[in-house]
Amino acid sequence: MNGIRTITIDLDDTLWEIHPVIRRAEQRLYEWLGENYPRITEMYQPEDLRELRTQVIAEFGDRAHDLTFLRHTVLGRIGVAAGYSTDFIDDAFRVFDAARNDVELFPEVVPALEVLGERFRLIAVTNGNANLETIGIRHLFHDVVTAALAGAAKPAPQVFEMAVRVGGASKNETLHIGDHPVYDVEGARAAGLRTAWVNRNEAAWPCEYPSPDLEIAHVGELPALLPAE
Repeated sequence: MNGIRTITIDLDDTLWEIHPVIRRAEQRLYEWLGENYPRITEMYQPEDLRELRTQVIAEFGDRAHDLTFLRHTVLGRIGVAAGYSTDFIDDAFRVFDAARNDVELFPEVVPALEVLGERFRLIAVTNGNANLETIGIRHLFHDVVTAALAGAAKPAPQVFEMAVRVGGASKNETLHIGDHPVYDVEGARAAGLRTAWVNRNEAAWPCEYPSPDLEIAHVGELPALLPAE
């Protein structure tokens, strides 16, 4: 694939597996709440908190892309309902955030990003709220674009358009890499970017969408597929 100057890269499930991380983070937060604010866990089971989060998303549809806002809102509501003030929210979120950023990178990630970063401008693009400084890979990216910053979540075009702007190349010179056929690949394609699908599990491509420009098992394959300009 020729003509690429900027690479935009999804994070969750592209550079690390996210679902076990979120489960651990939510469990750690629930335990912390039980230790410090026991009336909350007496009133709410974990499944109740998930249902409340769904309700908050429905209520604040225009803020659904801001995951930090959603969690802060849920924490505030359960605290007030249990008879506490909302002073605990920041401390509670720090507990969740620490566990949420305790991720295990796929083994090929750092070597691949180091090589790619010497040849291309690398922009992290995420719907989530991962902290790359905490994870220890912020130095491998030239910039970071989040759904909260863009005001919309993938697959909305705004997040890809912002990534293109900070990447400094044209859309046709920008390659987006991600694991999700719709949020990443179709969203980026519709926004005018070139695309690479990370297919770690040998899944079938959904035939209702145009195929990606590249299909790879992991980001470690990219340096050999992308010639330096």
